[in-house]
Amino acid sequence: MKKFEEKTYQTETIYKGKIVQLDIDSVTLPDGNTSKRELIRHPGAVAVIAVTEEGKLVCVEQYRKPMEKSIIEIPAGKLEPGEDPKTCALRELEEETGYTSDDLEFITSFYTSPGFADEIVHLYFTDQIKPMEEQPDGDEDEFVEQIQLTVEEAEALEKEERIHDAKTAYAILYMKLRNAR
Repeated sequence: MKKFEEKTYQTETIYKGKIVQLDIDSVTLPDGNTSKRELIRHPGAVAVIAVTEEGKLVCVEQYRKPMEKSIIEIPAGKLEPGEDPKTCALRELEEETGYTSDDLEFITSFYTSPGFADEIVHLYFTDQIKPMEEQPDGDEDEFVEQIQLTVEEAEALEKEERIHDAKTAYAILYMKLRNAR
């Protein structure tokens, strides 16, 4: 057995929705005792650090029900079953911003909340964006407004908690480090 590994001996699915599934896993702990783990299963997501010719970060503002407020984020979205993350990243960039790119570079992947969820976000970068000739229809239940920000403007919005999510904070830090080269 691997150090700290917990062996699942029973899984009960409590809820299965369009986006997430809630499982209760019964586990045997490394010391032989047992416990329960509440787990959110998520298909994964993508996010795109898209930068204009002027060096501005392309973001979208949208209402986030869990926080009961609008926040400003980099374009992102959920993976469909079996979907390639790069394909999804391009789709989300196009749907949410009206921009497309022939040059998406994979940066990294990270877990959003590994204490209770298996959601992984695949992060891409492009500074080769161009407006689409025909604007695509977004998701019917998603209302977004595009905003372009300098790194300094984005940092100010972080302080105001208008930018308040990990993927966008990561994007701002990435841009600062990239610009420092």
